[in-house]
Amino acid sequence: MNFTGMTEVECKLFLVVVIFLGMFHLSRGDSEVSCVFMESCILPCSFQGGADVVIHWIQLTVGHLPVHSFYHNQDQLGHQVQRFRDRTSLFKDQISRGNASLQLTGVEVQDEDTYKCHTSVIRGNKDSFINLKVDAPVDQVDLQQVGNRITCSSEGIYPEPALTWCTSPPSNLNLQHKTTKQKTEQLLYNISSYLTLSDSDLGYSCTVSTRRNRKRATLWQLSAISSSHTEATIPCTASNTSLTGFSLTWRFNHSQIVLNQTRADVPSSVSEGWRQQVKGVSESGSLMLQNLSSHHEGTYTCELSDAEETLTTNTFLRIENPGNSTSRRGVGVTVVLAVVVAAGAAVFLLLHCIKKKSQQENTRESNNDEIQAEIEREPINEATSPQSEEMCVTPLFKENEDCGQTAPS
Repeated sequence: MNFTGMTEVECKLFLVVVIFLGMFHLSRGDSEVSCVFMESCILPCSFQGGADVVIHWIQLTVGHLPVHSFYHNQDQLGHQVQRFRDRTSLFKDQISRGNASLQLTGVEVQDEDTYKCHTSVIRGNKDSFINLKVDAPVDQVDLQQVGNRITCSSEGIYPEPALTWCTSPPSNLNLQHKTTKQKTEQLLYNISSYLTLSDSDLGYSCTVSTRRNRKRATLWQLSAISSSHTEATIPCTASNTSLTGFSLTWRFNHSQIVLNQTRADVPSSVSEGWRQQVKGVSESGSLMLQNLSSHHEGTYTCELSDAEETLTTNTFLRIENPGNSTSRRGVGVTVVLAVVVAAGAAVFLLLHCIKKKSQQENTRESNNDEIQAEIEREPINEATSPQSEEMCVTPLFKENEDCGQTAPS
């Protein structure tokens, strides 16, 4: 714009117009209210008090919908749209003092809009404009690991959130991930993303953020631990995080809650089904267990949470039941004893056979000696048994054989 040919009066007049237009613009957007989804919210509006007060609240953008009306000293809701029914109210005890603020309960995403507050008294009228913003902040970020894939998810968010990945400690890894978003019937956003783990020694962090807040969740995967006794202590986190300001939750197999602790300085609350197994929680958040059996083998998850962050650690506990070990050792000993007994029996039988054979041989020798002795005692007939003729003798080590003799001629 060229101001060269304008006089001083014209310049002043122009500035007045600009200031007026600026004030008018501010009057339309002088109030912006952030309301939380499904909670109550107050849209402010004030006026110069007087008699015969008339108040009209109107939602502008969607077609000048009547939200709430008040005149003749009472609410006039005959033309109120159905969506606002039983959700609006005025502070009636303060109307005479110039307070026309509207309280809106159960805020929905559809309520996000510009509203006009029109007030009228005998002195005159006034219009105020309020921009209502709806926020469904990030409530929780969940991290789950299945195999070498880790999934980050969060639900019920508005407006549309953003999701980012990083490692702890920072690394040069290229964290390729796939992120999807879905819109619910309530116009809220559900967001989910997954990536493939490439280094099990790192913590993987996922951050979900909106204009109102952001939350981060970090997952640590500890090595599996074994317990050869009925007791075990499971560490809470791989990082040196203080429990101060954090709430603590222990889960079994990702779903079953073992215990909760809202603050480090208050006692923990143990679930009914785990009261016989939970021995206590250490100052660092480690879970101390007792009276364990094979049924308690599985993944134990420690969650440390505050307003902005959740630290999750998964640890697999392997139970080596002493009773089972004793049984296995007993079976082994039994097998060894059986082998020893069998070997002993075999040796005994072998020795018995050798002894028996030796006895048989001794018996045969004794018989042969007796026969030989008897033959020597018997008188020899030289006429019938000449010395030149062979004598038939039973050979040694042969039984049940006939002895052939040569008949005398």
